[in-house]
Amino acid sequence: MRGHAPEEGWYPDDIVEAGVLADPIRRLLLVFVREGPAASLRTRAATLELLRCAWPGWEVRWLYEGQRGLRAHLGLDPGEEEPAAVYPGPALEPGDEEFDDPDPMVAVVTIGRERCHVLADIEDHPVEEGPALLDRLRDAPDHGSHRLRAEAGIHVDPERRRVGWWLNTARAHAGTIAARWPGWTVDFWEDRWAEHRRACGGRLDPPAPDRGAAPAQVRDEALERWAGPRGDARAGLAAAHPHILLGSAFAPAVTAAQAAAARAAIETAYGKAAGG
Repeated sequence: MRGHAPEEGWYPDDIVEAGVLADPIRRLLLVFVREGPAASLRTRAATLELLRCAWPGWEVRWLYEGQRGLRAHLGLDPGEEEPAAVYPGPALEPGDEEFDDPDPMVAVVTIGRERCHVLADIEDHPVEEGPALLDRLRDAPDHGSHRLRAEAGIHVDPERRRVGWWLNTARAHAGTIAARWPGWTVDFWEDRWAEHRRACGGRLDPPAPDRGAAPAQVRDEALERWAGPRGDARAGLAAAHPHILLGSAFAPAVTAAQAAAARAAIETAYGKAAGG
């Protein structure tokens, strides 16, 4: 990280897909991402466990406010104002093709003990709509229950005027949601979707992650990320010149030696997480 050229200023919060802050004095690692194994109910717990194993002696903490949380930790001005307009995803019909994906990009909305709606999780979290969410979904398809995975959710209890919500990723203004529900009690459950399941009487009930397979899935995805050139002339070139730069897409280039060290760290973390 120290070898990367520093950026001037901050990117807009709504386009930043991931972030990390390593505080060596407090031995604190702050992270957030918007997609990948950490955002999936199948592998989220395993991802965080492998991270903690890879950073022994450090506290690993998720930033639910994303880049805004990074600035807060540094004592900087929070930055961007909360947007006035909200763009939640549309309500999906039962049987929508999105449900064929093992990790559907959906947010589950349960209302009272009777209704369950499923929205595409492609824009803002539905909790950001405030009470207008109830009017928007009045005639939306009622799924009855949701037994698949989800990326986010909200339970609304109109009688008690209470709202609970959760997510696996990050929202820049997660700490100000209560202001969008004046007169209501708002509970932020972070990533604890089981709170939603209890509140709605089990109408949200995704399958439990496979604790045996999930760590290996995370390890395999991480190793693929740091695989480097293999199986052709580039592999020999990297072996002969360990300082050659490797990289793909928008990822920062690293040396072959650094990539090898990353793979070793991943394997070590997996061994600790798996009890090996």
